Amino acid sequence: MKNARLRTPLKNVRGLGSARGGTHHFIVQRITALALVPLSIWFVWLALRLLHLDYASARALVGQPCNAVLMVSFLVAVFWHAQLGLQVVIEDYVHTRGLEITAQVTVKFLAVLGALASILAVARIALGS
Repeated sequence: MKNARLRTPLKNVRGLGSARGGTHHFIVQRITALALVPLSIWFVWLALRLLHLDYASARALVGQPCNAVLMVSFLVAVFWHAQLGLQVVIEDYVHTRGLEITAQVTVKFLAVLGALASILAVARIALGS
């Protein structure tokens, strides 16, 4: 125990995380939120237009290159932002290390799976298959 008192504050916190990692996470979360502002406005506009169209016209509207690219951008930003937000919630409120790791891996897996499935759906509409 005498040796523990001689440890510097930096030595005491080693292995408990890095301040730089949190800053990067914070910045990426803010960037995805900022990107979602215009993309969400566009998405609401598109959804309102789709309400009054039949199936073929709706598919043609989503299949337009500009709309398809914006839709994929929206989906990537939404799933990335959601994963980042859930990561913070898990880090703050799950205190069992094994459960925390399991939850983090599950959230990341489901976010990637959801994003890929959504992007595939848009690609199939845009490419006409």
